[in-house]
Amino acid sequence: MRNLLLAMAFSLFSLFSCKGYNDLSVNEFEAMLQADASVQLLDVRTPDEFAQGHIGAAALIDWRADGFAEKAQTQLVKDRPVMLYCRSGRRSAEAADVLDKLGFKTYNLKGGILAWTGAGKRVTKYEVERFWTSAGKPVEINLIKHGSLEISYKGLSIQIDPVAEYGKHTDYAKEFPKADVILVTHEHSDHLEDATISTLSGEATTLILNETSQLKIGRGEIIRNGESRELPGGILLEAVPAYNTTPGREKFHPKGNGNGYVLSFDGLRIYVAGDTEDVPEMADLKDIDIAFLPVNQPYTMTPAQCIAAAKVIRPKVLIPYHFSQTDLSPIPDALPGIDVRLRQMQ
Repeated sequence: MRNLLLAMAFSLFSLFSCKGYNDLSVNEFEAMLQADASVQLLDVRTPDEFAQGHIGAAALIDWRADGFAEKAQTQLVKDRPVMLYCRSGRRSAEAADVLDKLGFKTYNLKGGILAWTGAGKRVTKYEVERFWTSAGKPVEINLIKHGSLEISYKGLSIQIDPVAEYGKHTDYAKEFPKADVILVTHEHSDHLEDATISTLSGEATTLILNETSQLKIGRGEIIRNGESRELPGGILLEAVPAYNTTPGREKFHPKGNGNGYVLSFDGLRIYVAGDTEDVPEMADLKDIDIAFLPVNQPYTMTPAQCIAAAKVIRPKVLIPYHFSQTDLSPIPDALPGIDVRLRQMQ
């Protein structure tokens, strides 16, 4: 009888104390993030900690806040793996154990973000959108602000219209690596900043920009509407028209001057429109997966023009950007079938 009781006690202890999650080293954690498009990355620190720097496209659910389990079950998909981290690995291990008991398959970053940054891995302060190429390679887009974006692919960093001093300050020297490619759409000061280009430039950096921008700063490779280039990593770059059409606005962005850019990452096509209205040439854009369209009247589009442009382009995902104080609320409901994502890209 005593042995039976001991066996039952041991079974109960195993049921409630056995670690069901998997601990991963930094390299193992990174490899899984790079290889599995189904993973859900979860930061379980506080919002303040998250704002100081987080891993890529992580979602945030504070382990120590009320209702962690309920929030997780609402926000996470049970049949997809969950990869968790915190500062040192302790909170995320506790959270991983709870989620495991709720039926999730969980993986914990051993040593937390301290181990991650200690190994020289990147973190970001910005919202990040993550997409996948047809070959299963991740493409991450850092939504920096306004017209400024960074796209990461195969270890390459592509900066688009990097400007440190527009609106909120961006410390490019501390927050980003040297760029492999810098793209500038046009010469306005909220898109072209010579000092920031210098900050991001290394010996191997390729700078590509429209002609007026090149004349303004005296360096870089000119690309014009209709031209294309192959970038490092086999990325195809196409320059497309970006200009104003409304009478009286032509002076802001004259036809033939500025560029929009379409970047193709092994079949994944991202359109960054630059400063433009809904021009007729948008009808020539095909198979766009992600579109960044500016909504900042009178300089770019009104919400109605953005909606019209999206109906012509038909991207899978639309992210309005460069929108200042424009009310974007009418856009999502007007575009059924398009995943409209409203982000902090004023």
